[in-house]
Order: sequence, then structure tokens, then C-alpha cells
Amino acid sequence: MFGKILIANRGEIACRVIRTARKLGVRTVAVYSDADARALHVEMADEAVHIGPSPIGESYLRGDKIVAATLATGAEAIHPGYGFLSENPDFVDQVTAAGLVFIGPSAASIRAMGLKDAAKRLMETAGVPVVPGYHGEAQEIVLLASKAREIGYPVLIKARAGGGGKGMRRVDHPDDFSEALSGARREAKAAFGDDRVLVEKYVDKPRHIEVQVFGDNFGNAVHLFERDCSAQRRHQKVIEEAPAPGMTPALRKAMTEAAVKAAKAINYSGAGTIEFIVDASEGLKADRFWFMEMNTRLQVEHPVTEVVTGVDLVEWQLRVASGEKLPKTQGEIALSGHAFEARLYAEDAAKGFLPATGMLHHLKFPDAPPEGAAMRIETGVRAGDAISPFYDPMIAKLVVHGKDRTTALGALRDALTRTEVAGSTVNTAFLAALAADADFAAGDVDTGLIGRHQEALTAIPAPSDETIAAAALAATDAGAPGAAADPWSTLSGYAHFHLLARRIRLRHGEENILARVSARPDGRFQVALEAPHDAVNTHDLRTMPHAARWPGHVTVFEGAVGYTFAVPDPLAKADEAGAASGSLRAPMPGLVKLVRAAAGDAVIKGQPLLILEAMKMEHMIAAPHDGVIAEIAAEGAQVSDGTVLVRFAEDGQG
Repeated sequence: MFGKILIANRGEIACRVIRTARKLGVRTVAVYSDADARALHVEMADEAVHIGPSPIGESYLRGDKIVAATLATGAEAIHPGYGFLSENPDFVDQVTAAGLVFIGPSAASIRAMGLKDAAKRLMETAGVPVVPGYHGEAQEIVLLASKAREIGYPVLIKARAGGGGKGMRRVDHPDDFSEALSGARREAKAAFGDDRVLVEKYVDKPRHIEVQVFGDNFGNAVHLFERDCSAQRRHQKVIEEAPAPGMTPALRKAMTEAAVKAAKAINYSGAGTIEFIVDASEGLKADRFWFMEMNTRLQVEHPVTEVVTGVDLVEWQLRVASGEKLPKTQGEIALSGHAFEARLYAEDAAKGFLPATGMLHHLKFPDAPPEGAAMRIETGVRAGDAISPFYDPMIAKLVVHGKDRTTALGALRDALTRTEVAGSTVNTAFLAALAADADFAAGDVDTGLIGRHQEALTAIPAPSDETIAAAALAATDAGAPGAAADPWSTLSGYAHFHLLARRIRLRHGEENILARVSARPDGRFQVALEAPHDAVNTHDLRTMPHAARWPGHVTVFEGAVGYTFAVPDPLAKADEAGAASGSLRAPMPGLVKLVRAAAGDAVIKGQPLLILEAMKMEHMIAAPHDGVIAEIAAEGAQVSDGTVLVRFAEDGQG
């Protein structure tokens, strides 16, 4: 076993690797950028090395700096985590050329599966079923459009390199092919440095089922059963589970055998995942699945496999990379119970899942799962940490395990309702709504489920008068943790013969709210809300919804929903933002990738104006109303959250 390893990654996966390394007595070295100087993985590791500025191209993608840090600290091997350099064969060559061990597959195996078209040709040769499509070298638009017609619409345009939904477009009609191709190419180039694509048949009711495989350097390869990752939005996974609901013995046998065959075809060593697309239009059948791609690394969703098999996949990675054989044979690996993993992101589900930033002023996870279930939280952040625009906005993965799917799903719902985040917009309520969706609960899941139910899944009801009253009470200090039930300690001042009252101004969205909070002698509080709420409520701190105060705000938690209210400073000037109320602002930090209008243009509501790139994904910014453009952001501009992208002449500023 290694004495010391360097982890060439950050966040929750770096923390995950450190925990297993510590269990095995292996010392760890973390690397960090400027933005991560005080990150949790830096604190957890035995040593840490600074490798550059915050942008990944100047830090986490600098293979030369990572290799130099490994050599300088005396580490013997590099664990790449996932993302970043984990599937870069040139980096593997760098590592091995320096006399170090790459904890993962060989460069040859990564290259064999790195380009989707070449991988599919290889799989066809190996006898693994492949989805119908064009996987050739030619990239002329006329040829690609012709192949799309031959395959038959709808088709899916996919980047040859990479994954995660980047560089992917569904096309339903020939007239839309050219624009979709341009968008896919731009996104693929930005994410992977390669704008080449392939075109495949789009399956009408697709299930995304993948098989975890593991190989060693002695020719052995096993599978650890399947995971269902069909609950996706914009081709990115949201909730994963193991085993797949509705899985039949015949399909499991065919799929796992094909996965092991694929791994052996490239002499695979280490943890890998074979992803299949399954046509579920007539149920799960053994002849209706096709190879999509292989991820030659550990997957984000690997914990669900770990908890249903009892295997520590990171431990296996370290053992195999250090020269040991696989710890178990195929016959020794068994399924036990059911597991779910929900990805908690800083993102605004109601606005098309736009990534968000912010400070995690309040972060609380459940202490324990319901009886009969198990739970683990995978995270790389703590309260007080910032969600940076430079990296993936994942906050945590909530992983639950139960004796069956019903028990595990109940535990997932419970965990989501007891998770509290304040300081950034998060997707907790969306995840809880998905976990409660009737089709999802029944196991009737395909990759289009979220899209079909998106409006209902992302809708947040307006805060009730009770919620608003709770926010007003929290804003007085009465709702602060540990506040005494003594009215004289929670509301300053003294009034004789009448209730002491304090006026509280709140803002929720565009609504300004005025409340009067009065302290009663019995330790309770009376909250009167002005019209249109027209409510007078009396509250007992023992039954109050939980609230978190943070600078200038209060967040009230009701189940999985966190309602955030701004608490304006009564001495501050009136908000001057209204001066540009009709302007179109950036919903997140990003790069203005493409501008489709100019100053002086008359535009109509819904007309595309520009494309904003954030987190390597493109987001179309459209006109919110008819009008004439007075000013528009320049193509190539880097903008922050809230930057005015477009100003209209009718704003009086054109």
C-alpha cells in the first residue's frame, strides 16, 4: 500500500478520498487554488500545496503543477477524483513519466473510451450492443444533417469528448438541426476543447442505467451491479438509485455481462462505469439496451453502489493501483437493500436550474436517519464557505439506504425536509418534490420525467402568513437560536400598560411587507401583518418554524422549502435599483458567449438576445418584453451576478 498520495481534485470527492486513505493509514496531500485556500479538503489533508489562481485552467487543470507538487511532497501516487484531469490520458502519461502511479486506468484504456464514436466502434467489435447513429470522422454539416435524416428524427447531437450533458442537443425537426449543431459545438469546445460531435437516434422513453465495473492488473474484472440515473435535468443527473427499479433478472444478466465484456476489451484496471440507454417503452427487456459510453473514473454517484454492496470503491482503487488483486470475486459481491443519492446544488430550479453563488451562512444536515434506514452525507463545504463561480456548485450528496425501495425513499424524503441551507439559492425543494412525485415513487422513471413535470416540480408556493410572521419574529432577535422566552430580553425598551411593539420591514421577491411584533407578558409574541395579509397571529417559540438569520436576511424553513426575506436597514436609503427596473440583468456570473441583437434593435418578448455561458453550459437570455434596445453587453464580456446585460429605451435611460 502507498505511504502517501496526492489528490488532484477539490470539494466533496477530495474529502471522500481523504477519509478512506486515513482509514488505510495512507497520508494525503491536497492541492488548492486561491479560491480554495480555506476549503474543507485543505483542512482535512495531512499536507496542502497551492497550485495557482482560481480559474481551473490556471490551477486544477495544470498537470505540470500537480506532478511537481507530488514530487515535492514525496507522494507516490495521484488520485484524480472525477472531473478535471481524471480522464485525460496525456496527464496519465505525465504522471507515469515522472515515475509516479496514477490511481486509475491506463492512458491506453482512457484513450480507447475517450471519444464516443471510437468507443462505440470498439464496442461493436467486442459484441456489445450499440445505439443506432453516426459515429464517423467527417463533421461537415451537410453530412451530419443527412445522417440525421437517415437515422430518423428525433435525434441527439452529442460531443465526441466528455459528458455531463455538455455539448448535447435533442433535435426534433430538420429545420432546427443547424442551430442545435452550432450550440452543441460551441459548448463542446468550451468544455472539452473538442467541437466534434456524433449523431444518434433519440429513444422515446429512455432509461439511463449504468453498471459499475472494476478491473485489476491481473486480467480480472467484475461488476458491482447497476445504478439507475434516469432522473435527469438538461442531461445531468439529479437523483440516482441502486438497484434499478423494475430490473429483471434477464436484463441484469445481459447488461452486467456486456459491461464486464466492455471492460475486458480494453484491459481495464480500476473503477469504471459502463453507461447504457434502455428503451423502457414496453418495460425492461434484455434486447432493448445499448452502450452509450464508458466513464473511465469513479462516478459522482458511486456511494449508492457502495451502500448496497458493502464495498469501499476508493479502497479498491488504492489497493489495485498499489499492485493488489481485486479484493473480491464476482460470486462474493451481493446486493443488499436499496439506496438513493440526491445531489444538493446551489442553483435556481425555478429559473431553469441556473447555477447560483453565495455564502453558506447557515448549513445544517440531518443528525440521523429514520429508524430502519442508514444515511451518509458527502460534502466538501461547511457553514461559512462560499459557493464560487469558478467550480461546480454542488453543496452535498445525501445518500440513504433501506431494506427496500419504499424504506429508502422515505428516508430520502425525510433527509431533504431536514436539510437547511441559507445564503444561496438551492434545489432542496425541487429534490423533495421529485422524491414525492407519483411516477418517481412508483419507479416509473425515464430521462424525460423531470422535463414533463418541471413546472410542478419547481413551483414554490407563496409564503403563508404564518411564514411571514415567523420571519418578522426572527428578525427581532426573538427567533434567534437560544433566545430567551422573556419578552424584555428579545424586544428592547419598555412600555407601561400596553404591549411593546416593534415595526419590522421585510421584502420577499418584489413584495414589501410591514409587520408589527409585540412581546406579551406570558413569553409569547403577537405579530400583526399589514394588508393584504390582514393576519394577526400569536406565536410560541416552542412551535415556531426554524429560521436562520444572516446579514440583511432571514430564511424560514418549512419542510424542504426555505423562504428567504430581505430585512432592509431602516436607516438606509430607499433601494435605488428601481432606476433600471426594466433592464435585463445577469442571473448568474458568466461569459457573454454570443450576442444576437444590437443597440437600436426593436425586439419582441421571448426573442433570443444573447447566450451566457456559466459552468461550461450555455443559457439563452431572451427579451422579457417588447421594446427597443438602448444598450447590450459586449460579446466576450465576463459579467457578475446582477450585471445589466440589456437596457431598453423605455427605461428612460436609452
